[in-house]
Amino acid sequence: MAGAKKRAFPLAQVYGLLEPGPIVLVTTARTGRANIMTLSWHTMMEFEPPIVGCVISSQNHTFEMLRATGECVINVPTVELAKKVVSCGNTSGQSVDKFKTFGLTPVAASVVKAPLIAECYANLECKVIDRKLVTQYNFFILEVVKAWIDSRRKRPRTIHHQGEGVFMVAGRTIQLPSPKTSLARK
Repeated sequence: MAGAKKRAFPLAQVYGLLEPGPIVLVTTARTGRANIMTLSWHTMMEFEPPIVGCVISSQNHTFEMLRATGECVINVPTVELAKKVVSCGNTSGQSVDKFKTFGLTPVAASVVKAPLIAECYANLECKVIDRKLVTQYNFFILEVVKAWIDSRRKRPRTIHHQGEGVFMVAGRTIQLPSPKTSLARK
């Protein structure tokens, strides 16, 4: 692009441009032990029932727990939990009880065995419904079977990973008419 005002961008940093949503904390439980994993690689795949796809590296402790149990909770933290979110992401649940270490409160879920995180704004109980892409891409497809939200919190500010320790905080919202969105929510 000679003469253009754009420059080449490193391919290894593209994910920071396309991160699909807020950072979440995925909780799993197996053999009486719960774990928390920080996750930013997720995407909505269907409105109703809500289907979510997420990439969890086979190198993570959560990968094996989710593959074995087929269930988890996607917890949506707000900016107030940012330091705990980053700490959870930089610690292995194989050797650390993240609930205890980072002062987070596990709450029994109603459908799955993995706990909700009380401090999070929203909690989505999920079951794995498709494993076809797990072996090749570490991509789990989950159905949200129960959802919880703290209705006292208005306009929560979520955090979004942009790569290499850089985060964006969701802020101002705008609303524009969209007949397609209105129909999809009915």
